[in-house]
Amino acid sequence: MGPKPRLGRMDFADRPVLRSRAWLIAAGLLLAIALTLTTVGVDPPRRTVHVAAVAVGAALVVVWWAVRRFRRQRREHEEELTAWAAERAAQAERLRIARDLHDLASHGLGLITVRAASARSVVGPDGEAERAAALVDIERAGRQATTELRRMLSVLRGPGDEVPSRPQDTVRDLPGIVEAARASGVTATLEFADMHPLSEGLELTLCAVVREALANTARHAGPVRAHVVVRGDGDGDGVTVTISNPGASPDWTPQPGAGRGLLGLRERVTALGGTLHTQHTERGFRLTAHLPERKDQ
Repeated sequence: MGPKPRLGRMDFADRPVLRSRAWLIAAGLLLAIALTLTTVGVDPPRRTVHVAAVAVGAALVVVWWAVRRFRRQRREHEEELTAWAAERAAQAERLRIARDLHDLASHGLGLITVRAASARSVVGPDGEAERAAALVDIERAGRQATTELRRMLSVLRGPGDEVPSRPQDTVRDLPGIVEAARASGVTATLEFADMHPLSEGLELTLCAVVREALANTARHAGPVRAHVVVRGDGDGDGVTVTISNPGASPDWTPQPGAGRGLLGLRERVTALGGTLHTQHTERGFRLTAHLPERKDQ
């Protein structure tokens, strides 16, 4: 048998190969039986018949064993080959979707950005007409981008998967997120300071940070108080959110999670050009995330 396919690897060079020794072993056994027959005398005839019958029976058993073993090994090989081929096809599909997403972002969304920027800079009597034409182009590009996104999402979902749609989280949803933490025993308070309008993507990430931080508080600290402070940076450069708690409740046993929540959150914040820090303090635990506005996009 060849090596089992390593489905989690990016390298698909380890294609399963069937290497069965069943027939080689069977051939050796048959040869041994034949050599045994040559050493047995032919007298008396009855003894020869008995020896021949035993030899034929042994040969049939060897052939039967070889056939059964080879069929089992071939079935296992086909299962491994099927799994290897399925993973390779899935990887190819993921790469294709990644290329499609890159094209969508660089072409569709890039067109929207460039068209809006060019229309905004037009002055004079042709300005209104140019802006109207730009809105038509932006609407068309936006519809095409939405269609492509829905198509790619339908590929990523399973045949029977249904993903309920809901409005995108905004700063206005933060009080509800904080209030929902009470269901897990966390008494959270929310404070805003120096707020200014934020982009949709930044608001969505801000809500994700608060939700994940409060969920971690409930999981690791138990029924404690938590304080959420959302402070806008000067000149509309972004926002900083701090979530703090006094540490685990004395009678609380921390409930470990999968370990992917904060890691995924950090990746999400970093993708926006921000930073996320966690630290144990004398008063408990604090998470601080800085989310800047990407003015270059």
